[in-house]
Order: sequence, then structure tokens, then C-alpha cells
Amino acid sequence: MELLQGEAFDGLFRSFERSAFHLEVQDSYHTSEESGPFRLFLTGAPDDFAWHQPWLDLIRNATNAGKSVTRARVVTVPHGDYTRWGLAVADHNIAAGEDIRWLPRHRIDSQDLTTDDFWLFDDRLVVFTVFEPDGQFAGGASTIDPMIVAHCRSVRDRVWAAAVPHHEYVSA
Repeated sequence: MELLQGEAFDGLFRSFERSAFHLEVQDSYHTSEESGPFRLFLTGAPDDFAWHQPWLDLIRNATNAGKSVTRARVVTVPHGDYTRWGLAVADHNIAAGEDIRWLPRHRIDSQDLTTDDFWLFDDRLVVFTVFEPDGQFAGGASTIDPMIVAHCRSVRDRVWAAAVPHHEYVSA
């Protein structure tokens, strides 16, 4: 596996050809980029989402080029503060072209998941997201190993089929 950081990681979102899928299995993340906006959410203060624009621009560019960006979030119910914030922020991702679905953790066997978040690009490259012990994003560990890729495709297919589209999930 190769650790991709900074531009090497971001470049994946400019170079994939057809599809990028993200599986998130953690109930919360503690990255420094999100700490300020998350505090704003908790206090009910307004957020201009300037911190989120670089990501939204990457997604908008990809989806405007006809590429698919999908994300499934496996969440514990009842929702914690971070998930409630994620539900609110998701509208911005969706407006940029992402298709987001939510899967309550109790509706899937943990054996049908991976223990780590990952991105699957074009069904042939898996990039596991790597976090430091303090929650900081460290980059992505990439592999094209056929067995790992096949396993992650299988996980994606099971999770995606069971997950609920964002607009249905928030209106339920």
C-alpha cells in the first residue's frame, strides 16, 4: 500500500474516470478542519461553509464532467451530535453533485462492513482513509490488490443496496 497525502490524495478526485464511492463507518471524526464549523453547529451559530468549498469544488468539477460520486454513511441511532451535523452539511455535498445515503448501523451485520472508511475509484482502486490517533486525517492508503478491491466492491454493493437516500432519510 502507498500512503497518499495532500495533492496526491486530492488528485484522485480529478483523475478518476467514472465513479468514486466513499464508505464512512465511524460515528464521529475529529479533524482540525471541521472542529470550528462543528462548534458553530453545536452553538447554533451561522456557518458560511468557506471551509468546505475546496471539497465542494472538487466534487462539482467531477460531477459536472459526468462522473459519479457516491457516499454511504453507516450511523448509530439515535444520532450523536456529529451525525446530526453531517446530516445538515450533506445538503451542500448533494448540491455539488454527490449522492449520499445513510444506513443505520443496526440494519447491517458488522461482518458485512469494513472496519475502516475507504474510497473506491472506478471499481479498481481502493484508498483507505487513515487517521492519526488524535483524529487528524493523515491521508489515504491505496491499493489495487484484486482481492481487497473485490472485497470493497462487495461491501459497497451490500451497503448501498441497504442504505436510505438522503432525502428519504431526513424526512422519515
